[in-house]
Amino acid sequence: MADPVLSIRNLSVEIPTRHGIVRPVDGVSYDIQAGEILGIVGESGAGKSMAGNAVIGLLNPPAHISKGEIWLNGKRIDHLKGDAMRRLRGKEIGMVFQDPLTSLNPLLRIGDQLTETMLTHLPISRIEAEKRAVAALEEVGIPGAAERVNSYPHEFSGGMRQRVVIALALCAEPSLIIADEPTTALDVSVQAQIIALLRLLCRDRGTAVMLITHDMGVIAEATDRVAVMYAGRLAELGPVRDVLTHPQHPYTHGLMASTPIASQGKSRLHQIPGAMPRLDAVPEGCAFNPRCPHATDKCRQAPVPRVSNGQAACWYPLIDEKVI
Repeated sequence: MADPVLSIRNLSVEIPTRHGIVRPVDGVSYDIQAGEILGIVGESGAGKSMAGNAVIGLLNPPAHISKGEIWLNGKRIDHLKGDAMRRLRGKEIGMVFQDPLTSLNPLLRIGDQLTETMLTHLPISRIEAEKRAVAALEEVGIPGAAERVNSYPHEFSGGMRQRVVIALALCAEPSLIIADEPTTALDVSVQAQIIALLRLLCRDRGTAVMLITHDMGVIAEATDRVAVMYAGRLAELGPVRDVLTHPQHPYTHGLMASTPIASQGKSRLHQIPGAMPRLDAVPEGCAFNPRCPHATDKCRQAPVPRVSNGQAACWYPLIDEKVI
C-alpha cells in the first residue's frame, strides 16, 4: 500500500481551563490514503471538528496540540506555525466548512476569490487563473459559470454556495480536503448532490478527504472507511460497510441501532441511555462505560486497547451482532 496522504499518530489536544486541563482530542490515530474518503462520526462534542482544526492549524488559543504527530505527504506539520502553516492551507490542505457564507467574502465576487487563491498558491498568470476559475465552477456543476463567476455569494442558493466553497477548496490542487459538516445546512436532495460531487472529484483527482459529520446516512453514502469518536477518543475504525453492519464497539452499535432503518417495525427508536461525559469529567477506563450495558470492572479501571483498522477500543468487542 502506498504511503498515506495524511497520517495522525497519537494526537492529543489540550485546553487549560480554570477547572483544569481538558482534552477534546485524546490519543487519536488514523491514516487517509489518496482518493479515499474517511468519515469521522460521533455526537456533538466528541472531538471531530477539533481533530480537523488541529490538522489545518486552526486551533484557537489556548487550545494546543499537547502530544502526537501529524504527517502530510511524508512531512511532519504539527509543529508548523505562522507563515509556514499558511502556505499549506489552500495549497496542500483545502477546507470545506459547514456554512459557506462564513467562508466566502461577501464583498468579493466569486471569481475574484477563486483567482486570489490560485495566484497565491500556484505559479500562474492572472489570465490563466481567471480561466481556471471558470473551469473550477464548471467542474462543480455551476450552470452558466462564465457569467456566474462575476456574481457575489449572496446571489447563490445554499447548495450552489457550497459548490463554490468546494471549488475554492480544490482550485489550488490540494492533496487533502477537510470537509466539516458540509451538508448539514442543506436539504436532502442537495445533500445527495454534494456527496456525489465530493466522491466524483476525489476519485478523479486522487484527493484524500476527511469528512466530519454526525449523520450516519452521509457516512454510509459517501465514505470508504469510518472512524467513530467518543469523548475525544477513537472508539472504532474500519471499512464503512463492516462498521455500519457489524459494529464491534457498543457505542457504534448504539448509534446504528438508533437509526430509523434499524428500528423498523418497532414502536420507538432505540436510544443510548445517559449522555456523553463532560470533558473535565471523563471516567476512568473506557469513557463509554457508564452508558454501556456490557461494562465490567475491567472497563471501569483499565485503559482500553489501542484502535487500528478494523478494530474497536473495547475489552469485549461485539462479534456476531448485526445491526442492518
